[in-house]
This record gives sequence, structure tokens and C-alpha cells, in this order.
Amino acid sequence: MRRMIITAAAFLSMSLSALAEPAPVEGQVTKINEAQQKITLKHGAIKNLDMDAMTMVFAVADPAMLKSVKVGDKVTFEADRVNGRITVTKIAKK
Repeated sequence: MRRMIITAAAFLSMSLSALAEPAPVEGQVTKINEAQQKITLKHGAIKNLDMDAMTMVFAVADPAMLKSVKVGDKVTFEADRVNGRITVTKIAKK
């Protein structure tokens, strides 16, 4: 019985963590602030953050990402909480 409970708990834990994994989101770059290492994106819903579609400012995990896009670009990106801040962890032009 104990083994079954442990197995069920492990399965549940893996299932919940899979739900919280960042998933690609479509968006458009509206502003880039290299000095503050931030990007403003008009984006669709971000499910792993339980966030509706909106335009908002994000920190970026790697400042080099800001050089790969420009204002007006349509992008696909992933965002997650990093050290308590909502942060773009991946970004690519569409």
C-alpha cells in the first residue's frame, strides 16, 4: 500500500510540473529597452503563468536576445518566473 501511495504521489507531482512548463506564445515586439534588459510584448495567453492576452513589459533571461528582434517583429516566445520576475526565457522571430 505504501509503495502505491508513493508511486501515485510521484505521478501526480510529474503531471503537475508538466502543466507548469513554459509553452510557446505568439506575440509582437512593441518596445525594446536594452539598458534595462527589458522587452515589451503584445502577446496571447500565457498558460503556464495563468495570464490572459495583453501587452506588458518582461525582463529577459539573456540580454543578447534583445539583439535578435526589433520593434514590430512577430515572435514566438516562452516566459516563466525567474527569481520572482516574469521573464522571457526564449524568443524567436516568426
